[in-house]
Amino acid sequence: MSGDGAPGAPGVAGGGGRRRLEAIQSGVDAFTTGILAGLELPAEAACLELGAGAGSVAYWLAGHRPGGRVTAVDIDTAHLDPGRAPNLEVVRADITDPSFEPGRFDLVHARFVLCHLADRDALVERAAGWLRPGGVLMVTDPYQLPAGTSPFPVVRRLMAAYHAVCSRAGTDLAWARSLPSLLARAGLSGVEFAGHPACMGNGEKDRWRTLIEQAAPGLLAAGLDPADLDAFRAHLADPGFIDIPQVTLAAWARRAG
Repeated sequence: MSGDGAPGAPGVAGGGGRRRLEAIQSGVDAFTTGILAGLELPAEAACLELGAGAGSVAYWLAGHRPGGRVTAVDIDTAHLDPGRAPNLEVVRADITDPSFEPGRFDLVHARFVLCHLADRDALVERAAGWLRPGGVLMVTDPYQLPAGTSPFPVVRRLMAAYHAVCSRAGTDLAWARSLPSLLARAGLSGVEFAGHPACMGNGEKDRWRTLIEQAAPGLLAAGLDPADLDAFRAHLADPGFIDIPQVTLAAWARRAG
């Protein structure tokens, strides 16, 4: 599974399209890098980026830890450029393969990938085992707010269809709530977490137009009325249309030194 995959699960947004990945990155990169910048890591930290997607976090890590090394792993590396930094290595691999043993790292990071996987809980535990003493595991995934709580009827229908298609594809959009507990149960300590609301509407701050447009075929196949897509597009031109369909949740913890 390519990273940065939710809010667009495979059956929703058509896989790892670059436009989708970049739209997601533009909405959450500042949140992610803000947390990463505050972590106490060695100057020569070895970092592992699981499900690297279009590479924005891997590139940021390589630039901010020039004395270290960054390993960016994805099952689809078409959107990754290993030439972006001399300390960046791009690896094509399936992180769900039991034989995947990437080594030991000061930071293991996964964003918008584990919620898509059937063995997501076990992968958190496995990823904790890839940490060096003192290393940090950080996992970020979306938590979809109940569709019926939106103040906009069209969004209620839109996000209900979105949730249904994601669920059929095996994506759990509520799983992120369990992350703090999973990190603690994996033997890590100092668990912390933070949230970042996802903006739908609000003019240029909107981060959902591209995602919904690419998701449209799956949503219509799930029974969404085409008129609801037209209504959503019309809402985006209304300055009073502002909603929060999801919250991005990040949780991180450290292996004992």
